[in-house]
Amino acid sequence: KDRSGTRIVVGMATCGIAAGARPVLHAIMDEVKDNNLSDVVVAQTGCIGICRLEPIVEVYKPGEEKVTYVRMTPEKARRVVREHVMLDKVVSEYTIGSEEKK
Repeated sequence: KDRSGTRIVVGMATCGIAAGARPVLHAIMDEVKDNNLSDVVVAQTGCIGICRLEPIVEVYKPGEEKVTYVRMTPEKARRVVREHVMLDKVVSEYTIGSEEKK
């Protein structure tokens, strides 16, 4: 399956790092490597602007809406790679939309 153009972006500003973004980034990189997803780009960005919901991970897939995942942990991040990136199933309970309904 061609996943070229898929990007996973982790907010790595001070707010994100303080909330635990570094282990989240490492979990994503490990999961991408373990599954040989060589066409998936993992990147870091600065503050995404919603510090209270950090760590934040955004998934971009060509031709689809960006999906923003909030309050991420390494375990949640691995699940996002396995389900959203590999199987095209958005993990809706981790998205910003579900967070804002609380």
